[in-house]
Amino acid sequence: MNVAKSGYRVFSANSSVACTELAKKITERLGVELGKSVVFQESNRETRVDVKESVRGQTIFIIQTIPRDVNTAIMELLVMAYALKTSCAKNIIGVIPYFPYSKQCKMRKRGSIVSKLLASMLAKAGLTHIITMDLHQKEIQGFFSFPVDNLRASPFLIQYIQEEIPDYRNAIIVAKSPSAAKRAQSYAERLRLGLAVIHGEAQCSESDMADGRHSPRACVRNTTGHTGLELPLMMAKEKPPITVVGDVGGRIAIIVDDIIDDVGDFVAAAEILKERGAYKIYIMATHGLLSADAPRLIEESAIDEVVVTNTVPHEVQKLQCPKIKTVDVSMILAEAIRRIHNGESMAYLFRNITVDD
Repeated sequence: MNVAKSGYRVFSANSSVACTELAKKITERLGVELGKSVVFQESNRETRVDVKESVRGQTIFIIQTIPRDVNTAIMELLVMAYALKTSCAKNIIGVIPYFPYSKQCKMRKRGSIVSKLLASMLAKAGLTHIITMDLHQKEIQGFFSFPVDNLRASPFLIQYIQEEIPDYRNAIIVAKSPSAAKRAQSYAERLRLGLAVIHGEAQCSESDMADGRHSPRACVRNTTGHTGLELPLMMAKEKPPITVVGDVGGRIAIIVDDIIDDVGDFVAAAEILKERGAYKIYIMATHGLLSADAPRLIEESAIDEVVVTNTVPHEVQKLQCPKIKTVDVSMILAEAIRRIHNGESMAYLFRNITVDD
């Protein structure tokens, strides 16, 4: 395709080799060249962006994968978007396969809803549309004042299960907590497999901390001299001992989730499933953040394989742990870019996708 006549450009908001790998795969599928730009850090750690070609009147797609330095990646995206805006780009569309701070989407104690803040910052910088994948909570789309296309990686992960896991018909889909049961059920129904749920945890789960019960009390100044109403005493939740709802004995256990970062919960779940008789354990997740000692913990655990997509660079972790496998999702990202540019419906990319997926 002739880039000059295509009416759009594709840029990478990061100049590192690991982060531009996905951008190059997308542009190869589209048949266009990656836009010429330089993104670098000054000696004082300030982010500088230099766009090397005219973008006037063009639709611009900015691909930004999120490496370990999350905050620098966000600044790169913001600065590039603003540079393109001031260079008279017609539309600026962010392709952010893994949306950062997506776990901070609910009020916790005296914290803040950082996902909402980031959405406002992106809009202010000049973005007019976002393409992302498997948001941690789908409600995050409501934080934005412009369209958000939340693509799904499940078709690629399901295809991997069918093609790469021998005897997958003897498998069972496992949710490592009741909150993940809907996603696991979606996988189980499409693969025609059984479903198991791990219930009970040793520590507070994320849902406990995020549902608002720990929000600070409203401070009301008593000016009338009357005492306030006394609310009934709320009993603390007590989690039951860890149990597995469903028979995993003699089966292949496949745990599905959207993010695998701190692998402690997954390692504990794998040990429980082994005790219950599962003879192979796979972890399937969209975003493989794999922070800290995750590769070492996976290598030493009962987990047989961890399968993630390339929404986040993790080549270093793969070198540290051969159990980590990668599924390429550049195809659906490239198709989303093509459809948006041509004004075609995005419904085709969501066929056979359930609301709970």
